[in-house]
Amino acid sequence: MATREQKEFILKEMIEALDLPESAIDKAVKRYQDLGEWFDRDESSLKDNKVHIFPQGSFMLGTTIRPINEEEEYDLDLACKLRSGVTKLSHSQESLKELIGQELEYYRKARNIKEELVSKHRCWRLEYQDDISFHMDIVPCIPEEEAKQKILLESMVNSGLDQTVAQHASQFSVAITDDRHKSYNKVCDDWNISNPEGYGKWFENRMKSTNEQILMEKAQVDQVPVHTRKTPLQRCIQILKRHRDIMFGENESKPISIIITTLAARAYNGEEDLVSALTNILATMAKHINTNTPRVPNPVNPAEDFADRWSMPECRHLNLEQNFKNWLYQAQSDLANITSTSDTTFITEQAQLKFGLKVSADKLAKGMGVNKELMATVTSKQHIINDPPKPWTNGI
Repeated sequence: MATREQKEFILKEMIEALDLPESAIDKAVKRYQDLGEWFDRDESSLKDNKVHIFPQGSFMLGTTIRPINEEEEYDLDLACKLRSGVTKLSHSQESLKELIGQELEYYRKARNIKEELVSKHRCWRLEYQDDISFHMDIVPCIPEEEAKQKILLESMVNSGLDQTVAQHASQFSVAITDDRHKSYNKVCDDWNISNPEGYGKWFENRMKSTNEQILMEKAQVDQVPVHTRKTPLQRCIQILKRHRDIMFGENESKPISIIITTLAARAYNGEEDLVSALTNILATMAKHINTNTPRVPNPVNPAEDFADRWSMPECRHLNLEQNFKNWLYQAQSDLANITSTSDTTFITEQAQLKFGLKVSADKLAKGMGVNKELMATVTSKQHIINDPPKPWTNGI
């Protein structure tokens, strides 16, 4: 039976294997900073638009994990916000996207990027192919108008969010481009709303972190979160996302990261160690799923439901809600199993099987203070391994 200290060490070793290599972090930082400098150069057609390039998604939140296959591409989600000179009354979504796309095309050619610039529904995709392969998804956007910011603020406060946090988060809301919008190529005032920066502020509040403050208004490019200094919440999300990836593979029925991240952040209660944090998150995150829509509301836009596909007729065959439950049940079981013993052979086998992680048995033995040779005599028969239902089946 593993002690609490041994359990903590097991989890730390697993999560350490999930972190992006420093070379990849450095490359990502340099690339998106270079992109920000490009938009701000004297020859840029957008140099007077106060362009703000910033990371969003897992890179912003510090919850990125390395790919299962080291040869896979790294994802870097960015936003390109024009803070002046473009409004909903002066440009269509299409024209804004083309303005930014033109500069990205110039950038691609100047940096000798061979892959063509790709237009996605909401963003431009820029592919890098060198020693470390990245693709950057760059979402064009403009600041949301003040009237809609006030509506968002009221909605957040009514949903129970702290007034100060809501006030801060609402100021970062943006209007984004989407070629599926009915008026994409027309001047209109009902663009889709997004708020990755506001979500980041909410997430920081849930982390109980006050050390890192990002000056959005003054900085041309924000600093990437410090990956070597993680809170228990970030670490827990990393390991849960990897377990999801191994369990489901490429199956489209797998729980999406924003649902896992949001529910984990809501469940987190400021625990200072991984064992307590992960135990609490796994035990309580499902309690934060609403019985009525929105099932998993966006904390900085409560009318938006991150789990809207759960009830869509066209997604019924994916059994998305049931597969979330399947995954949560299996994550509880697998993490309990791997931290239930001081048998380093069993731990390394399960780390590879359930999480796709290579963990050193020797390092585990040393850190846990166990005799590796003695533990080798312990058979794995004493460990109960629950086989998960296939992700695409009905029921648990």
